[in-house]
Amino acid sequence: MRCLKMQKAPLTYQQQLRYSRHIMLPQLDIDGQEKLWQSHALIVGVGGLGCAVGQYLAASGVGTLTLVDNDEIDVTNLQRQILYKESDIGSSKCSAAKKQLNALNSEIDINTIEAFFDASTSTEQLFNNIDIVIDCSDNLATRNALNSACFKAKVPLVSGSAIRMEGQVACFTMDENSHCYGCLSQFFSEQTQSCSESGVLSPIVGLIGSIQATEALKMLAGLPSGLDKHLLLVDGLSMEFNRFKIAKNSQCAVCSI
Repeated sequence: MRCLKMQKAPLTYQQQLRYSRHIMLPQLDIDGQEKLWQSHALIVGVGGLGCAVGQYLAASGVGTLTLVDNDEIDVTNLQRQILYKESDIGSSKCSAAKKQLNALNSEIDINTIEAFFDASTSTEQLFNNIDIVIDCSDNLATRNALNSACFKAKVPLVSGSAIRMEGQVACFTMDENSHCYGCLSQFFSEQTQSCSESGVLSPIVGLIGSIQATEALKMLAGLPSGLDKHLLLVDGLSMEFNRFKIAKNSQCAVCSI
């Protein structure tokens, strides 16, 4: 697997007009938008979370996206995976997502990798041109494998998950002496039930994916993440948001070796 990232020409006047609502923000300005335009984001999982993340990154002018997913679209996906239509059932999620995202923004480059990401995935070339990874996967094994790969490559990671009416988001800079997802996942066990068994409220994946996209855009633009030291927990039933500080685990098998 290899992710291609081409150095892009500076933003044209028409592109500056397109992204003018970003450029008006003093925290971003044109320099921040240029950083987004020259950036390459890897999205692992193009399900509920990935659909939300992909749309906002594409619309925001992140110049290159790489989508990783080996799944096909099923009728049960349509309830929350809003990139897909009834006519897409049976199609590859990667190919259908690429089509929809390019319809949203034809100026960006989109790579697709129709494969399952796990500990056996070769990441030397995959991570070669990546500026940030957004984890939109649906299992702990993939999340841990992504964390290890990001730590090794020193690529920032934005992690998110959602089930039932709950979700969580955390960001990991992979800077020296910082914590990683492994410091957090030591307290988790693999979910015994998936969305197909426990259910998931449709907008929850959009809410969590939107938060992931927000943090990814900030980090790509050189702004500090609000979640690089905390885990954000979202309870959609009570509509409560809680943050918990993440402590580096001195015994972490990934970042404390």
